[in-house]
Amino acid sequence: MKIALTGGTGRVGRFVAEAARAAGHEVMLLSRHPPPGGLPYDLAGEVPDLSGQDALIHAAFQHAPGRYRGGEGTDPAGFLAANRDGSLRLFAAARKAGVARALFVSSRAVYGGHPAGTVLTEETPLRPDTLYGRMKAEVEPGLAGLSSSGFSTASLRATGVYGPGENHKWTTLFADFRAGRPIAPRVATEVHGADLAAAALLLLSVPPAALRSHAFNVSDLTLDLHDLLAEVARLTGCTAPLPPRSDAGAVSAMDCTRLRALGWQPGGWPLLRASLPAMLG
Repeated sequence: MKIALTGGTGRVGRFVAEAARAAGHEVMLLSRHPPPGGLPYDLAGEVPDLSGQDALIHAAFQHAPGRYRGGEGTDPAGFLAANRDGSLRLFAAARKAGVARALFVSSRAVYGGHPAGTVLTEETPLRPDTLYGRMKAEVEPGLAGLSSSGFSTASLRATGVYGPGENHKWTTLFADFRAGRPIAPRVATEVHGADLAAAALLLLSVPPAALRSHAFNVSDLTLDLHDLLAEVARLTGCTAPLPPRSDAGAVSAMDCTRLRALGWQPGGWPLLRASLPAMLG
């Protein structure tokens, strides 16, 4: 399969690129500074010709440096123009070019502010409470509205994504812990980047009828920093104090029954433990 991929060098997209190539797919990266064989692309600019591609996976996200939520910085209008309007322009161009399938890497942030402990299913009302969440929530129906018999679409509502790589999401956390700096307690939901990539490739392989629901939750662990850093201490011999445990019952976890019914099986704690040595570098 020929797959066009945006954001393929970022924290999330790189897992998709690696998994797709390992599975034997031909990956064409669309980015501002593409490698050989890729195409130059900016979310705020024109869409390159996608003719000949079988699928599009859109994982790119334009934001202020180092910021995801709050990534609009001081330019919320520009943020929406690039990420919302640019994404919809990309999907429309893919459909026009004859691309058969399109996937959007959305976010748990579309659910926004529900009471603590709410189980989030794909039918849970979307109440984004950040501009980031609103942007993702507005792209999803726009993409779904483009679907047709020849253009199958789906959005993957991903929770926090972790995994090895340069400057991964826990780089600063691990450094602070090993240096003995105090760590605030926190519990949150997480999924390994490889599991997110597996979900994306799965959705490219199932019959089009399986994508009629359009949205799929992608989450795995409810992870307390106390437990994560206990593993770091075990691997490194660090004796710094662990943060207190948080209330896991206050987390609104995502129900992934819809994705699991298609055969998706995330790696859980075994995959997290196997990934930590590389993440500790």
